[in-house]
Amino acid sequence: MSLDLTVYGIENAKINYQLSADELEKEMVRNGQGEVTSSGAINMLTGEFTGRSPKDRFIVKDEITENSVWWDGKINIPFDAEKFDRLYEKVVKHLSNREVYVRDAYACADDRYKTKIRAITETPGANLFIYNMFIRPTEEELQNFGEADWTIVNAPSFMANPEEDGTISHNFSILNFKRKIIINGGTGYTGEMKKGVFSALNFILPVEKNVLPMHCSANSGNDGDTALFFGLSGTGKTTLSADKNRRLIGDDEHGWTPDDTVFNFEGGCYAKVINLSAEGEPEIFGAIKKGALLENVKFVEGSNVVDYTNDEITENTRVSYPIDYIENIAVPSVGKNPKNIFFLSFDAFGVFPPIAKLNAQQAAYLFISGYTSKVAGTEAGITEPQTTFSNCFGAPFMPLHPTKYAKMLSEKVESSNVNVWLINTGWNGQKKRMSLKDTRAVINAALSGKLDNATFRQDPFFGFQIPEKVEGVDAEKLDPATSFDSSEAYEKNAVILAGKFKENFKKFEEFASEELLAGGPII
Repeated sequence: MSLDLTVYGIENAKINYQLSADELEKEMVRNGQGEVTSSGAINMLTGEFTGRSPKDRFIVKDEITENSVWWDGKINIPFDAEKFDRLYEKVVKHLSNREVYVRDAYACADDRYKTKIRAITETPGANLFIYNMFIRPTEEELQNFGEADWTIVNAPSFMANPEEDGTISHNFSILNFKRKIIINGGTGYTGEMKKGVFSALNFILPVEKNVLPMHCSANSGNDGDTALFFGLSGTGKTTLSADKNRRLIGDDEHGWTPDDTVFNFEGGCYAKVINLSAEGEPEIFGAIKKGALLENVKFVEGSNVVDYTNDEITENTRVSYPIDYIENIAVPSVGKNPKNIFFLSFDAFGVFPPIAKLNAQQAAYLFISGYTSKVAGTEAGITEPQTTFSNCFGAPFMPLHPTKYAKMLSEKVESSNVNVWLINTGWNGQKKRMSLKDTRAVINAALSGKLDNATFRQDPFFGFQIPEKVEGVDAEKLDPATSFDSSEAYEKNAVILAGKFKENFKKFEEFASEELLAGGPII
């Protein structure tokens, strides 16, 4: 296929279009940018940045975004349109007279919302990431691809001049909704491209299509029922959605349509691999084979065997691979009839039960809050439980005000009669962490419908409903108060956590309805 990049301002480039994964791997080795591992996967180093840089992510402020984006100054940082145009010209000039790699792909597995993505990348490794992570067109679809809906221009070796270009640092990721372009520079971390597209869809789908975008994993059962798993890092989102008895729809980003279809945005998975083992996460371990792209891992000395325990470069070691590298998947990556939603929280205060049922108002409140925590001793300097709140379980990628997404979720929960559950994968009182066995037992009880007619009691501090019995789980574990040394210790921790929720929610109160506020702690 003949491709003309001059329409993007890129002149005299050597264009590598739609190379296969094998061809891209050979390019990486040829350029000294990749090393083949013993499993057949290829590893690359992303350089200075081994993770996203939220303070360097911007959205162009123009007539499309000015009155729609939540300009909080921390997550959604405005960028001047004229400065974007000048910086864009610098980036494409930088890519001119070079070898570049171009790939056409899709986002959104539901054909009604399919979005055409064109990625122009400076390196073959970044192009392989796009191949793995987005939906791969058929030959026929490629012939009729036409113009892209969104274009990614990725130039890791281009360094911005903050004084001239309006950036904060030499690296940047900027979304322009008017021109439908994402430019990334100064960073080799591939996740910036993935999250750039996610951020774009998180604006387009709710504003233009009435589709709720979600930072969650999803799977479906034999009866076609879909379950959604929301959770921040360390809460078990990937592990718990990987169920041998259910089909994986996707592990990270989904849309929920007006007619109650859930669809994956992506065509691949991007998993953390620090301390990965075949015993602990066999699906991910087995997917690390030829075609998979590892990032920033180290080898066992004197070999090309990956040492997954090594965090010398970063703890955020990663792998990307096509979703069909996982055996039990939904084809296409679409599910019907959402029946259960799980909010996963690692509660280091020990006051959340293993499972609780939420009403629509509580679901919206906890969704906006996006709570998890870190326990004392897990990281240097942490001597007591540390709370983390990330609104909508994905704050860095949400351009609209969180209450917009929460309102959509609440309406869908009520209209679709979906069960919403809080799951604590953290501490059970003061004694020990919830076991994976017990967590799977309470989730399976919810999925199977065994809790539909259960007897519940109300939590005295947060108001949600706690089942009195769950098959396979000791009854005392369902009541967090019994796992504390005293009722006073339980009440003290519960009051502290409820207070932290209320303090965090103050920044949303101005935009929140009375119904939404009623979903918070009841103390």
